[in-house]
Amino acid sequence: MDLIIKNGHIVDPSQGMDFIGNICVEGGVIIKIEDAAGATTTETTTETTKVIDASGLYVFPGLVDMHTHLREPGFEYKETIKSGTRAAVRGGFTSVCCMPNTKPVNDNETVTEFIVKKAISEGYCNVFPIGAITKRQEGAELAEMGMMKDAGCVAFSDDGRPVTDSMLMRRALEYSKVFSSPVISHAEDLSLSNGGVMNEGYLSTTLGLRGIPAASEVIAIQRDIELARLTGGRLHIAHCSTAGGVRAIREAKRDGIAVTAETCPHYFHLTEAEANGYNTAAKVNPPLRTKKDVKAVREGIKDGTIDVIATDHAPHHRDDKLCEFDRAAFGISGLETAFSLSYALVKEGLLTLNQLIEMMTIRPSHILGLDKGTLKAGADADIVIVDLNKDFIVDSEQFVSKGKNTPFNGWRLTGLPVMTICKGIVRYHFNNNDLTAVGV
Repeated sequence: MDLIIKNGHIVDPSQGMDFIGNICVEGGVIIKIEDAAGATTTETTTETTKVIDASGLYVFPGLVDMHTHLREPGFEYKETIKSGTRAAVRGGFTSVCCMPNTKPVNDNETVTEFIVKKAISEGYCNVFPIGAITKRQEGAELAEMGMMKDAGCVAFSDDGRPVTDSMLMRRALEYSKVFSSPVISHAEDLSLSNGGVMNEGYLSTTLGLRGIPAASEVIAIQRDIELARLTGGRLHIAHCSTAGGVRAIREAKRDGIAVTAETCPHYFHLTEAEANGYNTAAKVNPPLRTKKDVKAVREGIKDGTIDVIATDHAPHHRDDKLCEFDRAAFGISGLETAFSLSYALVKEGLLTLNQLIEMMTIRPSHILGLDKGTLKAGADADIVIVDLNKDFIVDSEQFVSKGKNTPFNGWRLTGLPVMTICKGIVRYHFNNNDLTAVGV
């Protein structure tokens, strides 16, 4: 055996596992999991076997983020595949799915192949591209979805821009059945939101900033749900942020429509108040909403309306944020804080630990058709070891992502990924004195 992780508290919702045990790895693949009591594997190790003692720690399947912006090609000054995947493994993620709003846009097999090859040569974890729905994300003509699927795309989205043409969205959803790949909706009615920079309400008026009403998201979600009802296609709603959006998704699921949804930590922790004082670190699209919306998103997480917690990791250069609020870029750098922020829901009693890990591993894997998010024998040894008792203070200057843009700077969080293993290789290890990545 190449690697043994022993005496860790293993939690794997895909198999209903929740016990102290050992994980045995050979050739980058999990070959066996055994209960620590009476285990014999450690007695048969060789001189070359790497043994990791996870006593007092938790061991999960590597986290899966189905909504990441890696920026490459074209915006390497914001992030690269290398720097973004370094941030991913630091946050406990072993698989990330990158959105297509690059330059050029990932709307053809050539760009998809570039991303796949670059990730293999420079990435620290698995990278799965998401292709554009429309050419150049202009919303006028469908992209070559079939060719991108063959090249490695696992889903399709014009994230960052909504598909405003209902007939185009209908066709994309019809193709989603053919390719068994979901269409990920950036739900926004531009006629309502165009020019807006924060949630529309009393605060936006006070600050003199143009607002984005909640109705912009809700109307777009409802349209796409009706198109999914019409076509029978596979619809996934990205970054749900509103009470009305949660309600629409809940009702659609009750009607048996094939819709899934995600939200992000900033939508269940923060409100529009974070933008007070023109705080550009809190400028994100969709915008941070009200206390009512935060409560509804949390209820949606609790009752299963929202399937997945994703990061919407959107790194930016400092200059993109250190400017007037109107001119600042939308986005939060989220890979390195997502797990700890999400674990807060467990500490609050909103979710069980098993439910949280399910939302961040096997559910996104199932939605995208990935063979990830599990510790089953025969699966790639994508594993994260976490110290659930470890407190730390978020310091964005210590982020390995190029993007230091986060409204959570200075927050005290609990639950720290201390080791991330991808295909049997230790890609990240927490040192008691500081944060370092093995081999980085």
